[in-house]
Parts: sequence; C-alpha cells; structure tokens
Amino acid sequence: MSNSPLFPLRPALTALLLAALAPATVAQSMDALEAKLFDHPSLNAMRYGSDASRERAQAAMGLPDPVVSVGINNFPIFDPSFDTFLPTNKAVGIRQQIPNRSGRAAKSNEALQRAVENDAATDMQFAQLQAALQVALIEKRRIEAQQVLAEARDAKYAELVGIVETEIDAGRPVVFRLAEIDVERAEVARTLVELDGQMRQVDAQLIDLVGSVPVTEAPMLVAKDWAGDAQAFHLVRVADKAIDVADAGVDRAQADYKPNWGAQLTYQQRDQGSGALGSNFAGDDWVSGTVTFTVPLWAEKRQAPALRAAKADREAARARHLAAARTASAQYSTYNATRRAAEESIAVLEQKIDAIADQVAAQLTTYESGIGDYSPIIDGEIAVIALRAKIALEQSRRDSAIARMNALLVTS
Repeated sequence: MSNSPLFPLRPALTALLLAALAPATVAQSMDALEAKLFDHPSLNAMRYGSDASRERAQAAMGLPDPVVSVGINNFPIFDPSFDTFLPTNKAVGIRQQIPNRSGRAAKSNEALQRAVENDAATDMQFAQLQAALQVALIEKRRIEAQQVLAEARDAKYAELVGIVETEIDAGRPVVFRLAEIDVERAEVARTLVELDGQMRQVDAQLIDLVGSVPVTEAPMLVAKDWAGDAQAFHLVRVADKAIDVADAGVDRAQADYKPNWGAQLTYQQRDQGSGALGSNFAGDDWVSGTVTFTVPLWAEKRQAPALRAAKADREAARARHLAAARTASAQYSTYNATRRAAEESIAVLEQKIDAIADQVAAQLTTYESGIGDYSPIIDGEIAVIALRAKIALEQSRRDSAIARMNALLVTS
C-alpha cells in the first residue's frame, strides 16, 4: 500500500466531488419560492402571448397603408413629347382603402378577448404550478420522514438480532427467526433505495419549478370551501372567456356583410400645346377622384358560410363551458374524497398504534416480572414504526389532495 500523504485525502476528495455533483440546496421562504415560480418560463410565454393579442387588438383598428402612384398617361411613342397630344399628362395619385369600422372593431375586440382568455389561462397555469410546488415539498417531507423511520426500523432489527442470538445461545429453537429478520432487513434496504430514487425525482421537479432544490418546509394547507358556483373554478373561468372570444368572432362575421370603402385622388399635370397642327390646346391640369365600396353580391357563397361557422364555434365554446364545469366539479370531488379517505386512514392507523402500544406495555410488564423474552416487545416497536411510515404516506396523500383541490379554485 502506498504511504503517499495524498492517499488519506481520497475519501475527502470523493465526498467533495459528490457534493459538487448533487443538486444545489437553497434555504428560502415559501413566499420567495412563489415569487420565483411567478417568473416560470411557461408563465412568461403566456404573458407574452397576452401582450401580443393586445397589440393585435390595437393594430386591427388601423387603416391599410395608402398606395401612391406616379406615372405618365397617353404618352405618344412615335413622336414622344408632352405638348403634341392633348391627353398626355404626368400623374400623381393616392389611393386609400377603408375597411368598414364595424369589422375592424369586431376584429380588435376578438383579439382583446383572446388576451383576456389567455390571462385567465395564465392564472390557472400559475395555480397549477403552485400546487405542483406544494406537492413536491409535501413529497419531500414524506420521503424524509419515511427515511428516518426506515433507518429506525433497521436499527430495531439489529437490536432484535442480538436478542435472538442470545435466545439461541440459551438453547431456544429460534434460529428460523434470524432468517426472517434478514429478509425483513433486506426489504428495509430496498425501501431506502426506493426512497432515495423518489427524492431525486422530487429534486428534479423542484429544479424544473424554481431552478434549485430549496430547503423549505412544506406549507400547512387548509382546504378551501367550494360553495357550488361553477364560476369559482379556473377551468370554467377560462371556458367562459372562450365564449367571449367566440361572440366576438360572430360579430366579426356579421360585420363582413357591411361595405368596405375606398377613395382615390389623381392629379394630372399637362403641358400647353406646341401650336403645331393638332397641338393647339391649353395646358390646364386635371384632377380625378373616385370613391369605391364593396357590395356583398356573393354573400351566400362567402359571408353566409363564414357566419354559420362563427355561430357553430360559439355553440362549441358554450358546450366546452358546460363540460369544463362538470370536469372541474368532478376533479374537486375526487380530490376531496381522497383527502377524506386519507384522514380516515390516518385515524385508523393511529388506533392501531395505540392498540400495539397497549400490547407492548403489557408484554413489557410481563417481561419485567421474569416471564417470556424481550423480542415480542421489539416486534411491537417495529410494527409501530411501519405504521408511522404508512401515516406519513397518508398525510402526504391528504395534503397533496388539498393542494390540487385548492388549485382548481380562483382565489381573487
């Protein structure tokens, strides 16, 4: 073996390397985490979408760019000049299309309603991310509790091994119990490995949500009451805004029946005739003006189908609104049922713990009187530890259900 002074440092260097590769942990309050969550990229993308829709709403009210034309008219090819042919002129014109104001207003309102719908969807997305953050912290707390309990259970098995070996030395036929303990300790080891994997998954979720692994206590959650109004759900609120978008689409289709206007003005500059034969004319300038408007002559082929489509979209939005109300109500009831079931399971498990504690106390009294052995007492303590691990799981199930249930409801 080498006597190099660096050799004893290898374990320390390995530990430093593993620490560097592990996810960074940061102590933060829940308010600070939610502030970071507010800037999640998915939320920023949705906010940019709302800003874009509002800009489109403003742009929809503008007029198309005017068209400016510059040219010459009636210019002779074989005798090129501006003073030999009366209609020859140099022209400057401007043309402006004016889409009907009702159509522009409807298009603007449709874009604005899309922005409002997207705002509601952004609020719903933030509530879902907030619930995901809470659930991740709840899961982290559950995993940590179960890890501590699993290690305590393994320590009890180690203590039980010593007791069984003492009984074997005393001549009692309990060798089989050592094999059972080995199997049970292997199960505990497997549980610890699974918990470690679950912890890594939760850490990855936290990094996705807030960019780091925070050292933050899971929040104490209280279930929000729902009075039965479907509009209290985020999902229904978004669907309601979608109806407003569809209404604006109908208004836009109806406005398409109205005429679009246009105006054109042309100034024609003419030269005085040269005085030659056929070129004796005054050089007065000319001005031409034109007003145009559209006539819905093909409405049955264009506007009518578009209007029917817009009305069908509106009916579809109303149907989705009803479906959203049912879905949100069912989700709330499901999470609430999960919460209640977890609470009842916790109560049952606590009753079992009390019953086992009474049995352990009775066995301890018997053991202290000189009757029996100590292993049943350890078995009872191990059973209590296993039940407490189940309670930690049910508490996590209860609190996660509350977090997801609260995320369904609009808070402001």
